[in-house]
Amino acid sequence: MPELPEVETIRRQLEPELVGRRIASVDVRDERLTRPVSPREVERACAGRTIDAVERRGKYLLLRLDEGRSLVMHLRMTGNLLLGESAPEVRYLRAVIQLEGGASLLFTDPRRFGTAVVLDDDDLDEYMALRAGVEPLSEGLTAERIGALAEGRRAPLKSFLLVQRGIAGIGNIYADEALWRARLHPLSPAGSMRPEHLERLREGIVGALEAGLDNGGASIDDYRDARGAEGAMQDEFLVHTREGLPCPRCGTEIRRIVLGGRSTYFCPGCQQRLRRRRRRVSGSGRR
Repeated sequence: MPELPEVETIRRQLEPELVGRRIASVDVRDERLTRPVSPREVERACAGRTIDAVERRGKYLLLRLDEGRSLVMHLRMTGNLLLGESAPEVRYLRAVIQLEGGASLLFTDPRRFGTAVVLDDDDLDEYMALRAGVEPLSEGLTAERIGALAEGRRAPLKSFLLVQRGIAGIGNIYADEALWRARLHPLSPAGSMRPEHLERLREGIVGALEAGLDNGGASIDDYRDARGAEGAMQDEFLVHTREGLPCPRCGTEIRRIVLGGRSTYFCPGCQQRLRRRRRRVSGSGRR
């Protein structure tokens, strides 16, 4: 699934190509893309609008349109957004956004899980608040904010990082990479972190995501950028998919486990497994 670095890479490529351009037409070729709204309704809402900005929230890509509307898209597991001239042979085409002047934007998606919805600006903030929490590359991601989100949580750290309403944009790949950088075991209870762990996790998240951006995202399966090119982050993984290889930090063999149905990679040698902190019972002196 494209995560923050992949979606942000696409956003940066699309922005200079789309901003200021007028949408001539939209052709939704798969009704699943816009459910429960009909494709025709989405097509009419976008046609004739000018694209004022291309933005991202978590894993969502937003085309901000004039007259106070936005086309909000999520690539889900296998979606791609391609500039038409970059993709002469397109498979699994789900929608075509035709721009005045001849350029186009193509939504492809082999597994058909991607979504697209048109929202008025008055509804956009509420829609995103339910789906995307703090932006991890913003000043809003502090050790204190992570601590507040994790307080009292018994869920494993890996699962905690995948909750989009907490910290937005992190998926399976960058959760593994962030925890390795933070020297924290993926099975540690989220609420067990102390201030030093919280700061290490913040640094690990930022470092992993910035590495993904620097390398144009990771192309393990279907991901391609807006020009149809593969990213290079898969060649720079420190722990993800490296089962059986030596840890680049301590040399211990990288292990793989399944957590919440997802492959999880970590180093048992240098990623510290925290224990759940027991609460004091007032007046009894017991813990």
